Amino acid sequence: MTARKQHILTADDDPQLLRLVSRSLELDDFDVLTATNGEEALAIIESQALDLILLDVMMPKMDGFTVCQKVREFSSVPIIIITARGQDDEKVKGLNLGADDYLTKPFNIDELVARVRAVLRRTQFTSQELTHATRTVTTIGNLTIDYAQRLVTVNGKEIVLTPTEYRVLAYLVQNAGCVVTQDLLLAYIWGQEYVGEGHMLQVNVNRLRRKIEPDPAHPRYILTKVGIGYQFSTKPKE
Repeated sequence: MTARKQHILTADDDPQLLRLVSRSLELDDFDVLTATNGEEALAIIESQALDLILLDVMMPKMDGFTVCQKVREFSSVPIIIITARGQDDEKVKGLNLGADDYLTKPFNIDELVARVRAVLRRTQFTSQELTHATRTVTTIGNLTIDYAQRLVTVNGKEIVLTPTEYRVLAYLVQNAGCVVTQDLLLAYIWGQEYVGEGHMLQVNVNRLRRKIEPDPAHPRYILTKVGIGYQFSTKPKE
């Protein structure tokens, strides 16, 4: 049986770059849809089953940030935002809105394909995660993770996480009580090439705290160990 091709939407108002990206992804055996503005991109996202979205920030009718924000209201599909080089504030803004990764222009097409594959890998179970999935459920305080279903609940209410957020949380919970260094988390979740990109981790941890903590400013689950990393508390304070 032939494996299903993964479907990617690439949205950019530069027709030449759009053709280059589309053709490169198609040669790498992806099925590619294209959009030239934000409204068109959102319409496609709402009507198609996608595996990943490449979203340029600067687009007419609706910018990439707005599209990302609207998508996160109904979907956890992985999103890579594309920004102008040197616009670090745009990278952080995109990550805060729910993007899973970013790429800066101009970029090497091989780097783009590598980032796409890296993000898609993060949506799949690793062998270690499959082992944990057989344990079915972990509960700490009011938080419960059902590994088999990738379901997270707090006080019985389902918490919707992106694939990256889920993997960060699951890894911290699986190592509850232990201090996990930033570089270890970055290497495990994103890959060795992301070691040193602490803002990627910080933004995802902040997003997680907003979703699972009663008071994100005073976390009781995900504790910061300054200069080292993070620890998931085995006995969260009430």
